[in-house]
Amino acid sequence: MSTAARVTAHAKLNLSLRVGAAGADGFHEISTAFIRIALGDDVVVRLVSDGCTVDCRGIDVGPSERNLALRAAQAYIMATGWPSGVSIEIDKHVPVGGGLGGGSADAGAVLRALDALAPRPVGERALLGIAARVGSDVPYLTTDHPVAWATGRGERLDALSPLGERQVALVCPQFGIATAQAYAWLDADRTDAGWHPTPMLDKVPDRWSDFPPLPRNDLEPPVSRRHPEIARSIAGLRGAGARIAGMSGSGSTVFGVFDGAPDPAALAGAGLTAVVFTHTLASIEPVELLD
Repeated sequence: MSTAARVTAHAKLNLSLRVGAAGADGFHEISTAFIRIALGDDVVVRLVSDGCTVDCRGIDVGPSERNLALRAAQAYIMATGWPSGVSIEIDKHVPVGGGLGGGSADAGAVLRALDALAPRPVGERALLGIAARVGSDVPYLTTDHPVAWATGRGERLDALSPLGERQVALVCPQFGIATAQAYAWLDADRTDAGWHPTPMLDKVPDRWSDFPPLPRNDLEPPVSRRHPEIARSIAGLRGAGARIAGMSGSGSTVFGVFDGAPDPAALAGAGLTAVVFTHTLASIEPVELLD
């Protein structure tokens, strides 16, 4: 039986994001279209005799006890009684606080790895139940769906047909946005405007050509109001030839989807710096067993 596994924890984009009212538990109802991108963290999970540890390299992600990957391992052990210990190694590449789901992707990767290593795997349905207890984006990032529609807090998922690979340019500001802060700004703006909940149903296009050039993200206006460079980056990406441009999740990362390779000169001419090039995924790699 293998005792170690490697997984790429691919980041996600929100191709649309509608946010409803907060429930009694303080969490907001959402409906969102997720898609995975090639940018990801390298995660290795090893079975050990005792304890749970995580070692992150590349980007400072704060105290290990708050790390979602570690919490995912602990949640799996609590749910199944196995294994007795886990060592997690993460090489970070996904920006922190960028709305790309990097921490949630690490958690999903750990859950996938543990279930691949387990002598009695729990299977996807039970695994998603464990994932939902770790974080709102974790269920989607535990699946092998390249594209999915998520509702509730993000735990209710419908797999969608792959859209095919497209080139992506990510504009990654020097600052991050805490998810709780973005939702607090949205709530404050809605209170000031006398907002009332409206139906959130959206039709998810099944072709890139049917997506609007500026997909709706309810968190983008309040975040851009506090950080105008978000709106400027979206406009810059559109001006540089992006078919679709928007803010992912709660920000601060802004993405542009291109039909061909983005032109670095056009991006620079639009004043866009700190650009990361990647692409959307048509499939997700399986867990690699190491020994």
